Amino acid sequence: MGYSGARAAGMNRAAGDSKAELRGQVRKEIAALPDSYIADSDNGLFIQVTSMDAFTKARNIMMYCSVEREPDTRAIANAAFSAGKTVAFPFCYRGGEMDARIVRSIDELSPAMLGIPAPPGAAPVIAPGDLDLVLVPALAFDRAGYRLGYGGGYYDRYLIGIPAVTIGLARKLLIRASLPREPHDIAVEYVVTECGIEKHKGE
Repeated sequence: MGYSGARAAGMNRAAGDSKAELRGQVRKEIAALPDSYIADSDNGLFIQVTSMDAFTKARNIMMYCSVEREPDTRAIANAAFSAGKTVAFPFCYRGGEMDARIVRSIDELSPAMLGIPAPPGAAPVIAPGDLDLVLVPALAFDRAGYRLGYGGGYYDRYLIGIPAVTIGLARKLLIRASLPREPHDIAVEYVVTECGIEKHKGE
């Protein structure tokens, strides 16, 4: 390995190390947020997302099922079901791979890998190229659309080359000016908080 390759590898390791430290810090910040702020933030995010053209015009949506103090997606899912949209959730495999599986109600989800609610194994798969919109989870986002994920790399692999609009749901108080980046990291097109759109496509 030449100097440039060794330097790049060292920078990648440094980014990975700093992400691991930052995850612990952000988790503490999330735990310290008041319950009243969480509720207000969830309500604001629902209004912001469901009023976006990317949501109202989408026919096929993939989203995650929120757990603990993640931005709530259940109300958004129910709005999508009520609007007659096709809604899919991640079905994860070991090794960082996943696909999107269609359900007709959030009640079809049950705890799966890592305790995250997921569709049944028999649920139909929707091809990535057929998705119009993907709501992407993260511990935090920065203003350029890069995310601090949970470390599994599932979304970084899944989002490569898909045509869907990507939206990161974020709490305003957790937005970062910038986050550590690695070569495989993919920015979302929009970062939406309870206060509005933080990052627009193309910025």
